[in-house]
Amino acid sequence: MRNLTVSLDERVARWARVAAAERDLSVSRFVAELLTAKMNDEAAYDQARQRALAARPVALKAKSARYPSRGSLHE
Repeated sequence: MRNLTVSLDERVARWARVAAAERDLSVSRFVAELLTAKMNDEAAYDQARQRALAARPVALKAKSARYPSRGSLHE
């Protein structure tokens, strides 16, 4: 584990101390858990985005048909 010095606005530092105490954590552990959760959320989002972009497009109509109306697509 690496040590890191962070400068916080007094209001933010006070909130972090209270939030950490409510969870029975040190401020250091609380910040580490917040950053880990943020990192995991971003990784999950990136994976979902890659899966969505890799998916084959879905045809909305046959070649000779008209596009469906907006209302029918939302039904």
